[in-house]
Amino acid sequence: MIYPEDLKKNDVIGVTAPSAGISGKRDNLRADNAKRNLENRGFIIKETDNTRKKEGAKSSSKEKRLEEFMSLWKDESVKAIIMADGGDFACEVLDLLDFEELKKYKPKWISGFSDITNFGYVFTTNLDIATIYAPNYKAFGMKNWHISLENTIKLMEGKELVQNSYDKCEKFEGWIDNSESDPYEEYNLKENVEWKNLKCEKRLEFSGRAIGGCLDSIKDLIGTKYDKLKEYIEKYKDDGIVWFLEIFESNSPVLFRTLWQMKNAGYFKNCNGIIFGRSLILREDYGIKFEEAVKDAIGDLNIPIVYNADIGHVAPQIPIMNGSILKIISENGKGKIKMLHS
Repeated sequence: MIYPEDLKKNDVIGVTAPSAGISGKRDNLRADNAKRNLENRGFIIKETDNTRKKEGAKSSSKEKRLEEFMSLWKDESVKAIIMADGGDFACEVLDLLDFEELKKYKPKWISGFSDITNFGYVFTTNLDIATIYAPNYKAFGMKNWHISLENTIKLMEGKELVQNSYDKCEKFEGWIDNSESDPYEEYNLKENVEWKNLKCEKRLEFSGRAIGGCLDSIKDLIGTKYDKLKEYIEKYKDDGIVWFLEIFESNSPVLFRTLWQMKNAGYFKNCNGIIFGRSLILREDYGIKFEEAVKDAIGDLNIPIVYNADIGHVAPQIPIMNGSILKIISENGKGKIKMLHS
């Protein structure tokens, strides 16, 4: 596994928008503060032109998004790239990427989540480069950073962290117009966090080479030319694989079918365990709950499965490094994740 160079003070962090960009007064103020916050921690911030643009659901044309990403990838002064936002169309930039060209340049940290799975997951499985699944650029604009943001930077600085489950998380209560809300607001933590073990085991402990991201994006990559998952899990079979997965928006029958497809495509070969984050929107069609869909689809794998963990769209999220060795403990509703460079 290739781990990019450790981030240090006075290094350049690039920001770009290969999916959606930042728009609107509130989000621009938040991005301004993200830039200040990162600069106050000793970094130099270099935003590409499309970071603060939005044309429909995209920051710019796919050609422009590729050009601006590559400008940062080729820039030797840039040590990390934090993505501006998620979205829906990062996948189309993959069609323009020259993977052999990417290999000519020194790798750097890529950090972001949701639709950015199309970069993080693909770069790790195709190029064997560790990437970070963590909050996008706007989150760094909150007044007082949540520990998850501090830990995202620490991972890029080369720290090997033990991260504990959080006490509280947000509660999704539907889409609201937040254009007039405080641009520097912090997470609204109101729900108790409770990690759950699928078969009600008192304690689960497992470890292996990490791979994962947003299931909404991963399912679209299955069977494409960017699907190098089987090669990845074969290469790291001696470590075993730990999947981390989370859902932005879906329903329980789609969850069942996606996991069924992954199982029958060999995705869970050499798998030592799976950890699912909290789903933002998962409609329980036919009355099928999340855990029922998971049990019916992959319960016969007889591997440890944890769900409702602090990963993904329901903030706060523990930053996870694709390509690292994950060690996970889930016991009595609480959890612990350790990441090792190895």
